[in-house]
Amino acid sequence: MTYHILIPDAVHPSVIDVLERAKASGADISWQSTGQLKREETLAAIPNADALIIRSATKVDAEMIDAAAKLRLIARAGVGVDNVDLPAATARKIVVMNTPDGNTISTAEHTFGLMLALARHIPQAHASLASGKWDRKSFTGVELRGKVLGVVGFGRIGRAVAKRALAFEMSVIAFDPYIPADVAADMSVELVSLEDLFRRSDFITLHALLTDETREMINAKSIATMKKGVRIIDAARGALINEADLAEAIKSGHVAGAALDVFAEEPPGPNHPLINLSGVVHTPHLAASTDDAQINVAVEAAQLIVEALTKGDYKNVVNPAART
Repeated sequence: MTYHILIPDAVHPSVIDVLERAKASGADISWQSTGQLKREETLAAIPNADALIIRSATKVDAEMIDAAAKLRLIARAGVGVDNVDLPAATARKIVVMNTPDGNTISTAEHTFGLMLALARHIPQAHASLASGKWDRKSFTGVELRGKVLGVVGFGRIGRAVAKRALAFEMSVIAFDPYIPADVAADMSVELVSLEDLFRRSDFITLHALLTDETREMINAKSIATMKKGVRIIDAARGALINEADLAEAIKSGHVAGAALDVFAEEPPGPNHPLINLSGVVHTPHLAASTDDAQINVAVEAAQLIVEALTKGDYKNVVNPAART
């Protein structure tokens, strides 16, 4: 039996190298990869697919799953799987896997770049100088050394950010109900409650998964418990923040600024409350956009699919109930 793999997103071409090597070694597989497919094109192609390799552009919702008569596997070339309807996939016994390691360093480095840019007003100073001004007084910043960084979500990326913050002589505290205290203690990081983290932090960086519990965890109520002058960084999921509430807190001066790589709706609309707001640094979801990361997640996603299809070896499964 030939297993057919559909790749409807613009995944790095190294994904094909993995599949070609697997086929040359005897794997009975075929694939379709023609770059980014429109939704209607994906819906037309998916009935023949045994497996999908996707990034974030393709939304594998209930309609798409209903059209996927043969689908057994979905591999996400990246960490987040909020573009996959997990309950619908699980009900159909479709195993969903992700690639949590491939973009860890790229995301951590981008997070730290956002933090530095926010602390020192780098984008605004660049724009000012590019416009012909020589204005030094408007862009006085703050040092990172000695400041308290609160890391919300202490998984791979959160720990990588903490490691870099410690090298900058920051004090690091973290909130994550799923991480043992000794894991943090081994890094000289203190695990605290979310309320304590909000109260004590000079900088807060978000690395939590988006769930019903974490959605809009940054809101008017939680912001009111934070230090005046706190700075917030988000390179995880935009919906972790109530964007209107954050904008109001920046306008009032309670929040000194924010650095955002992600938004609740992407791309954000022209009237988004945080775009072009003074004190905000923003990038268009670039945290994992390095050549290194895109190669890593493409290779890992292809390997996950090949191993599962040809050997029944399942790794990085995010919906284990699909296999019961």
